[in-house]
Amino acid sequence: MTALILVDLQNDFMPGGALAVREGDLVVAVANRLMPDYDHVVASQDWHPPDHLSFAVNHPGAEPGQKIELGGLPQVLWPVHCVQRSRGARLHADLDLSGLDFVVRKGMDRGIDSYSAFFDNGQRSATGLEPWLKERGIDAVDVMGLATDYCVKFTALDARRLGFAVRVITEGCRGVDLSPGDVEGALAELRDAGVEVVP
Repeated sequence: MTALILVDLQNDFMPGGALAVREGDLVVAVANRLMPDYDHVVASQDWHPPDHLSFAVNHPGAEPGQKIELGGLPQVLWPVHCVQRSRGARLHADLDLSGLDFVVRKGMDRGIDSYSAFFDNGQRSATGLEPWLKERGIDAVDVMGLATDYCVKFTALDARRLGFAVRVITEGCRGVDLSPGDVEGALAELRDAGVEVVP
């Protein structure tokens, strides 16, 4: 049994959004095309409270892109994005919501970020996605979405660590590339972990 995990196809990560990923909107059509090929389809959503400590604005004098330590973990500070119940947090209007079996929300604890659809960044709490998949007999997942070098990467790495066969579909991904080469570095890290990276 296979599942497709659609990572954070939300308005704030699309062109014009608060944390726009270049060409992020182009992956929505890829998602719609691929969904019928899978036994189950899951979407993840960043779902932050407005006082989330990954937001630069919640650290006086800090700027987006700056790196700090948060709860003992390295943290990139971001613009305010995907605030719970905001338009920016909604899944893209063109995404075929009828094809989704489960939506998992992450990043709700103000004190720690959650790039992965499975766990927060410190692996301290789980989202419930792993048992949902395993209860349905899913042993292989394909991952796509936004962004390659953050939430896609960490979702795929966690899935592999949990014992799933994992592929990342690069046609359906776009990256932030905060530092040039971040996307290529992420793909190399995925390959090294046993994730298959496919066009």
